[in-house]
Amino acid sequence: MKRVDKPWGYELWWAVTDRYVGKILFVRAGQALSLQYHERKAESMYCLSGRARLTLGETTRLMAPGEAVDIPPGLVHRLEALEDVTVVEVSTPELDDVVRLEDRYGRQGTSAP
Repeated sequence: MKRVDKPWGYELWWAVTDRYVGKILFVRAGQALSLQYHERKAESMYCLSGRARLTLGETTRLMAPGEAVDIPPGLVHRLEALEDVTVVEVSTPELDDVVRLEDRYGRQGTSAP
């Protein structure tokens, strides 16, 4: 297992294979991931605890414990923690496939994790 510290919290990478990646994301209250999309990477998220505002394309919705969402390649998305939130994320293995459109922490553009 690998911990990756982020400006919004951290990720625990609990499975990294050539076919899929499993992570646990912890996002501190008031913090947000980049407004982003992926060219090849597909993700699925499941909320374990806390509440977040989830942007998917042109829509925004609340994500609460027990809710899940699939994010196909090309869909612009962002998770904003309304309170401390823990999310399980499973994705295809393209870890460097992130196109950031907007970021509170100055990480614009295409980048690696």
